[in-house]
Amino acid sequence: MNRTHAAFAATVALTLAAGAAHAADGAKSPMEKCYGVALAGHNDCKAGAGTTCAGTSKVNYQGDAWKLVKAGTCTAIKTPKGMGSLTPKA
Repeated sequence: MNRTHAAFAATVALTLAAGAAHAADGAKSPMEKCYGVALAGHNDCKAGAGTTCAGTSKVNYQGDAWKLVKAGTCTAIKTPKGMGSLTPKA
């Protein structure tokens, strides 16, 4: 990977991480963290032990990996491992 690609990748990663953190911050946010619904490598931020940030979950529907979803929809999301959760799942 050349410097241009590396710089672009870093910029995209930082932008996505900042956006996810900002969206999860405010009480008036139309988004909420939903645990156990992210596909492997598609979580929005840290997903427990062995992960560092967005896109580092190792398995589909990892219980401690979260994805931002529209507020009020998380617990209605059905996966092969059960429903989405507003708190980390074991």
